[in-house]
This record gives sequence, structure tokens and C-alpha cells, in this order.
Amino acid sequence: MALHWVIAALIALQVALAGRMEDRTPEAFAVTQFHKSIGITILLLSLARLAWRLMHRPPPEPAGLASWERTLAHAVHWAFYAVMILMPVTGWIMVSASRIELPTLLFDVVPWPHLPGLPDMAPAAKEAWREGAEAAHEAIMKGAYGLVALHVAGALKHHLVDRDAPVLPRMAPGAVTGRWWEPRLAAMVLGLAAVIAFGRLYDPPRRAQAPLPPPVVEETRESVAAAPAAPAAPVVAAAPAAKPSPRWTVRRGSTLGFATAWSGEAIEGRFDRWTADVVFDPDDLASAKVSVSIDMASARTGDDQRDASLPAPDWFDTANHPKATFTATRFEKTGEGRYVARGNLSLRGVSRPLSLPFRLTIDGDRATVAGVTSLDRTAFGVGQGEWASSDQIPAKVSVRIDLKAVRAP
Repeated sequence: MALHWVIAALIALQVALAGRMEDRTPEAFAVTQFHKSIGITILLLSLARLAWRLMHRPPPEPAGLASWERTLAHAVHWAFYAVMILMPVTGWIMVSASRIELPTLLFDVVPWPHLPGLPDMAPAAKEAWREGAEAAHEAIMKGAYGLVALHVAGALKHHLVDRDAPVLPRMAPGAVTGRWWEPRLAAMVLGLAAVIAFGRLYDPPRRAQAPLPPPVVEETRESVAAAPAAPAAPVVAAAPAAKPSPRWTVRRGSTLGFATAWSGEAIEGRFDRWTADVVFDPDDLASAKVSVSIDMASARTGDDQRDASLPAPDWFDTANHPKATFTATRFEKTGEGRYVARGNLSLRGVSRPLSLPFRLTIDGDRATVAGVTSLDRTAFGVGQGEWASSDQIPAKVSVRIDLKAVRAP
């Protein structure tokens, strides 16, 4: 009986939560994760209940039931087991075969694996599994409504109309068959209403953006280009070759970050793995050049579940475009210590011009650089399908660099 009522309450909660999962908002995302946790809990409890049922002889059916009523009761009983197990299993398949491989954490604590084999399938096969599971999930849900209606109607028929069998007391000990104002029946109704209200009003705590750990940018160990040798002159010595522009080594602690928002909630992140080849002399801007290579799979925003979606085809598509590059060969001075780097950003196979204003401070052999620019993510195809719209996540993304460098020897 305890498993009966706990599972019934959780199923009612799932129905209430399902209507809140359609939007593309942080709230809907949190509700979906909570829905997944409840679904797996129902699966585990249902398997426990089935094991108990198989290992223990059930009590005899109440006297007074017609043979057709006994047959229907048994059919509904086993159909409920099918629903309680197949509903979460099909949901588990949907999650495991999703294009975006989000990790599942039961109640944001316990890791739950994907079904073996599904995440590694070819995209077409995964989509077929996902669509099939989604169709089955919806069909089972509609069938569950019919089963609940039969179950409740049968119990009320015997309790209030026929008054011929103690059906309600089997689920609520102490209930008196035939009594209209039955406190236990009223408690059931109020309990169901409370669970549904909880499901409609509960706001699952959204994971706060955790502080990002120190960056792990590898120092670039670029060698200085050798100066060209002066041509031999047997009579008059040639003028010394022009000194090449210095090359700079980017040091640990440098950051390459980005900022955006999701349904009004600010999101800040950065790339943990990237390299930069910098040749720069404030007095020789014509020879300056910068090349940055970014490992797109290293994006971090402080939320592991959200970060797991970024390499997916809908976002950075790192399987096909693992790197993004920014190359600048034209620089302009706009003020004391202020410059603009003009070049091209290649991201997801798309190349677009990008200008990066920055401030430069050089102190001997050390330099610091700070710059901020913005780009249109949709111009590079970042955000596909339902995420191509900018109603929840704006098209404009801010990009910030904070570099520490030393002059290469």
C-alpha cells in the first residue's frame, strides 16, 4: 500500500510537471531535470513493487465481484505495471538518444547513466530511436489516463453505488464501504489536489553559476623569428637589417571569456584551452599580427549540465568544427595605449570580419592586454533549430580577453 500511494503521487506530480516543460527557459530546463529525476524514481519503485508482487501471494479478491470484474481488475492491475515501467524507460531512451547529450543527475546529486549504446549511434539512428520513444511515451501517457479512469471508476462504483465489496478498504484501511463522507476518501482527493498544485507551482532550484576554476591556458612557447642576415658587401658595409617586431608569449592566468543571457539570466563563461601567436610592436603596427586558436570543447560556464550541451550540433558542433580561429593582420592606434585589431573570426566553418578594441600596457618585457568586443552568434550558426531564435538567448554575445604576456627571448 505504501508503494501504491507513493507511486500514485509521483505519477500525478509528473502529469503536473509535464505541462511546464515546453518553453525554452531556465525554469523549463530545471523542471525537465526534476521531471527526469521523478521518472527514474518511479521506475525504481515500480520494479521494487513488481518484485514484491512476484514474491508474495496477493490477498484474495473481495467477495461479491463478478467474473468479468475480476478479469478487468487483473488486466488493469498488470497494465499499470506496464505503464509504470515503460513510461520512464521510454523517457530514458529519449534522453539517451537526444542530439544534446545532457548528463542526468538524480535530484542534482546522483549521476544516472545513459542507456548503453544509444549515445554512440549514428545521428540518423539516434533520431529514429528518439522519435520512436517519444511517440511511445505519449501513447503510453494517453493510455495511462484511461487506466486511471477505469481504476477510480471501479473503486467508486463498489464503494458508493454497488456497496457490495470492500474495495476502498484494501487501499485505505479503516474506510467504511458505502459511506459518502468517508474521511479517507476526502484525504485522497485533497492529497491529489495538493500534489498537482505542488507540481504546478514548485520552482526547482536552478543551479547557480559556480565559480570557474583558474584557467589552464598553456603558455605559448613560440620562438623568435631569426633576423635576416645582412647581404655581403665587399666595398661598403650594408646598413644593419631592421630589427623584427617582438614576439610575445602568453602566460598562465590569461583568459578568453564570453557573456550572454538566457531568459534574462546572465551567463558568463570562458574557454579553458586556447593558444595565441602574437607579434606586436607599438612602433611598427604594419608588421603586427595575431593568431588565436580556440578549442571549442573547452567552453565552461559553471554549470556542468549546461556545458555538456555546448559541443552538440545545435551549438558549437565540435565533432565537425573542433577549433575556432581569430587572425588579425591590421592594427590601428586609436589613443594612448589604445588599439583596434581587425581580422577574421572562423567559427563553425563560417568566417566573418571581427574588430577587437583593446588597451595595451607594456612595462619592460611584460605586457597586459584587455579588450572587449561583440559578435552575432546567429551569423556563425551558433544556435540551431529552436535555438536559432534570439527571443530567449540574444544574438549578441560579448567576448572579452585579458592577457598577460612576456617578450620572447
